[in-house]
Amino acid sequence: MGQPVRDYLLTLCVTAAVTYLLTGPVRKFAIAVGAMPAIRARDVHREPTPRLGGIAMFGGLCAGLIVADHLANLDGVFELSNEPRALLSGAALIWLIGVLDDKFEIDALIKLGGQMIAAAVMVLQGLTILWLPIPGVGTVPLTQWQGTLLTVALVVITINAVNFVDGLDGLAAGMVCIASAALFLYTYRLWYGYGIEAAAPATLFTAILMGMCLGFLPHNMHPARIFMGDSGSMLIGLVLAAGAISVTGQVDPDAMKLFAGSERQATHAMLPVFIPLLLPLTIIAIPAADLVLAIVRRTWNGQSPFAADRGHLHHRLLEIGHSHSRSVLIMYFWSALIAFGAVGYSVHSTSMWIVLLIVGLSALGLILLLMPRFTPRAPRWAERFVPPRYRRRRREAEPGTGPSQELESQQGLLDDQMGQNGHEAAPQAPIAAGVSGVNGATAIGHRSRFADRRKADSTRR
Repeated sequence: MGQPVRDYLLTLCVTAAVTYLLTGPVRKFAIAVGAMPAIRARDVHREPTPRLGGIAMFGGLCAGLIVADHLANLDGVFELSNEPRALLSGAALIWLIGVLDDKFEIDALIKLGGQMIAAAVMVLQGLTILWLPIPGVGTVPLTQWQGTLLTVALVVITINAVNFVDGLDGLAAGMVCIASAALFLYTYRLWYGYGIEAAAPATLFTAILMGMCLGFLPHNMHPARIFMGDSGSMLIGLVLAAGAISVTGQVDPDAMKLFAGSERQATHAMLPVFIPLLLPLTIIAIPAADLVLAIVRRTWNGQSPFAADRGHLHHRLLEIGHSHSRSVLIMYFWSALIAFGAVGYSVHSTSMWIVLLIVGLSALGLILLLMPRFTPRAPRWAERFVPPRYRRRRREAEPGTGPSQELESQQGLLDDQMGQNGHEAAPQAPIAAGVSGVNGATAIGHRSRFADRRKADSTRR
């Protein structure tokens, strides 16, 4: 059992390394071709930031599949199943559509059509839902049209859910990484715990997806130097959907031999089979909820469901007072709680402590969510070791350094700068706070360099 884990870790590390190393050159390429749109009203960042990060992530996907094909414990996935080739075909198509959208901003309906075509390409190559395990009914086989429609719907929903949540630095990549880690634990247990070979492709897909996200996150964490764009968000959404479809519709529940005993015992024993129906939904629970709320909100306001706005969950966290980093961490927390909670409950469904732990962590998450103004303060003796925002503010100024003394000293310096001719010296340019340059930092100071470019109608932004 240890050897396959090492092979998965090797595949994950190679995928992460290739993605990380490619992201730097891709950033320079995005700046050179002008894939760096101006700031929009709904954007959170303050400086134009290059996109096309999905190019590096697609390179990591290809590298992970190539490495896995040459490993002794994973090459059987490519020999016994056509799903890796189906994934690569659909990923290449959706990635190409995303690259075009990052550069030229194509219409939303065209992107939707491309997502459906990419899902259909995977279905034609065998990556589809064949049956559904229904509680109280058993295994229900699906017709070809039913399986195709259900597969396409799940792919489109997952892609758009991930795309909708991609609004803060590192948010989409981190949430998908957490979701893929939970799905990896579940599929690995099915493969090596129950000996089901049909779960092998999903296990490989989730390991590669974790590598793609981990390799891109160092460049995408706040302040982000590059965005994944639609080429990255739609790509990782499709890979996540492919893993969920593979484990949901390809694993035969009869192979788990859980139908012995009474009906009640069989129902409890079949819980690991029923979980695949819920696990894809729990993994994208927060993005899917954001997607549904956005569609309802925009339709209620008479807008197109695809019209962009600032009403997403991460925007609301910022509005109630959370910082950028804290908003991302809160979304991470809830994603991990829902995804790993579902996996843990599928393993130990009869253990009460799993439910109590989930309830306790949910209460903790609500407390953190309702305390946007809370900022921990370090004790006096540790202030020099922590950032300034965690230090206590001194209410009383030291003697001789009050506001009047500071004003007098500034006036004296101004008088010294006045020449004997009676005119004032030239005022000095203010020092801009923050980091300048095309790095996505949320600088507070002036960004005259970008303003001049926009005034000059330069194509390179």
